[in-house]
Amino acid sequence: MDKNKSIDHQLRATWQAVAKMYNEQAAKHNSTMATAFALLNIDFDAGTPSTALGPLMGMEPTSLSRLLKTMEDKKLIYRMKNPNDGRSVILKLTDFGKEMREVSKGHVYQFNNKVREYITDAELENFFKVTTTINKLITDKLVYEDINKDAV
Repeated sequence: MDKNKSIDHQLRATWQAVAKMYNEQAAKHNSTMATAFALLNIDFDAGTPSTALGPLMGMEPTSLSRLLKTMEDKKLIYRMKNPNDGRSVILKLTDFGKEMREVSKGHVYQFNNKVREYITDAELENFFKVTTTINKLITDKLVYEDINKDAV
């Protein structure tokens, strides 16, 4: 199959280009795309339970722990006990974290607005329909259905 006509190749190549672009922008602020993504996923006012952040970001606990430690060291976040559950922790943005969250948000808006200059609403609607369908096929485990379950 021609790699340029392979769905997974196009998804991977596009995501790598987007990630590289965001990392280049984040580096200008002594940051990374992962840090910016975490800032955008922590509730601006109420904070976010640490246990909820990993699933929001699709990160493994070990990677998330390292990221949060780095973010604490950079004074972007702090941890406070969850008043509703003493066993869990709420991640809160510092004033600097809120400032950097807005910078990150600005970069996301800029990217989205630039893409929208070149892609019609109908094309974007189709893009979202396609990506939603792909995600559903994967989530519902319909891509590699085991036809001969009993044959093993």
